[in-house]
Amino acid sequence: MKSLFWLAILSFTCISCNNDSVEIDPTTVFRYNEHANITSLDPAFSKDQRNIWACNLIYNGLVKLDNDLEVVPDLADSWLVSDDGLKYSFILKEGIYFHENTAFKAEKGSLSQADSTKTTNSKPSSKKNEKVTAADFKYALERLTDPNIASPGSWVMGNVSTITAISKKELVIELKQPFPAFLGLLTMKYCSVIPDVNRLNADYDQRSNPIGTGPFYKKRWEENVKLVLRRNSNYHEIDDEGKPLPYLEAVAITFKNDKQSEFLEFAQGNLDFINALDPSYKDELLTTQGELKPAYVSSVNMIKAPFLNTEYLGLQLDSKTPELQSLKLRTAINLGFDRKQMIKYLRNNIGTPANSGFIPAGLPAGGKITGYEYDPSLARKLVSEYKQETGDENPQVTISTNANYLDLCEYIQKELDKVGIKVDIDVMPPSTLRQARSAGQLDVFRSSWIADYPDAENYLSLFYSKNFSPNGPNYTHFSDPAYDALYEQALSNPNSKERQKLYVQMDSLIIARAAIIPLYYDQSVRFISKKVHGLGTNGINILDLTRVYKTN
Repeated sequence: MKSLFWLAILSFTCISCNNDSVEIDPTTVFRYNEHANITSLDPAFSKDQRNIWACNLIYNGLVKLDNDLEVVPDLADSWLVSDDGLKYSFILKEGIYFHENTAFKAEKGSLSQADSTKTTNSKPSSKKNEKVTAADFKYALERLTDPNIASPGSWVMGNVSTITAISKKELVIELKQPFPAFLGLLTMKYCSVIPDVNRLNADYDQRSNPIGTGPFYKKRWEENVKLVLRRNSNYHEIDDEGKPLPYLEAVAITFKNDKQSEFLEFAQGNLDFINALDPSYKDELLTTQGELKPAYVSSVNMIKAPFLNTEYLGLQLDSKTPELQSLKLRTAINLGFDRKQMIKYLRNNIGTPANSGFIPAGLPAGGKITGYEYDPSLARKLVSEYKQETGDENPQVTISTNANYLDLCEYIQKELDKVGIKVDIDVMPPSTLRQARSAGQLDVFRSSWIADYPDAENYLSLFYSKNFSPNGPNYTHFSDPAYDALYEQALSNPNSKERQKLYVQMDSLIIARAAIIPLYYDQSVRFISKKVHGLGTNGINILDLTRVYKTN
């Protein structure tokens, strides 16, 4: 089937060899929608999912994650790490080229159309290909910390001492101190390679005229309306049969902020997939058990997978509110509502009840400890003891949330009322919530932590005392010398199995102190047209279309 599909693509694209503006076969175009405009196609600003997805189609880095979240080569052919964990030496693959672009200066070494043996679609002669070198990676990575760029990914290079291009093929990165998760950091789209600015014309703009090495290049971008990417005929990957990738000829991304409208477009066949589950259509698509309803079984595939995202309520542990200073009351909150029922009825069983620690089960150290199960009797007992000890007969807390999670908070509100804890809910815009959380102005806040890289350290850094907000992600202001010692020990330990043991100990301390109220471990869920083949999912919910194809 795949071979026939590829022949069909080749025969069709030959028709438009001399003009890539000619309409192409719609079965070679993948279509999806974003709920907000992509703010930049510069990988230095690939902070939000919408930017990350687009950048993943346009760029490559030294390394990437496979579907099992293992670090594997991308543009690096191999690498070595020194015994002290400070020096990372990378050897680049041969024959990797940037997208053709008029922004390249005319210089020796450019790949002309006549010389290119990989190009299947001819381009205007003013466009040039350039080979990727170690100097390009050096420029791209050092650029992240340039104050004039102001990249939100600057922290990724915070532990880097020097970056050296030893030759065109060899890059060496030296760290200030060992950090075993560093390779995982390099898989982030922030670390994608772009051309050294000295190779480009002065008026070049990476935001709107991106030059990468990925399977697609930007063809047209009308902001807030549509982004069109076209197939990179010089892309370096091939499939198992030796055929060049990608299979798709184009990707078309629209920007419609109404999720109900997006669902209708998908149901009518105008979109090839929708990502995640929205309350506006969840009961239309799914049963309460989380299965597709019969009306969609013949036309839609649903793919679920563990997603490295923990949804939780954070508690401001140094708040002057007496209820939050009490371990008994914090424990009672954790025991006082049924996470399984919450997931079943409010999430249609998309997600796993967080009855373990903070680390999600998708990571090796996740799911290893016993957390809080629903126990209203014990919760009422702890509330009674709290009242006797403090004289506070009406314990009360306020949960701050945004509108998207109001139903979850209202459920918790009703359940905690049954065990003697009154809950008020303060609904605020997401940006206001984030600012107030960082400033320590919220007693209880609904939050989530999506892994930036696949190492439990990423989760545990939220409870390291030196990361107190607003200067770090420790929004609860959790502080424990024993925890800090374990965290620092893990940072300097290159043995992954030993680090996992330390991670589990830290997770246990967080739960024992009831520093947070874990709600659920998220799942990525994708609803995909049955015409689409080869589209899977993964623990970081990245969109990879390199091996995707469509049939009628």
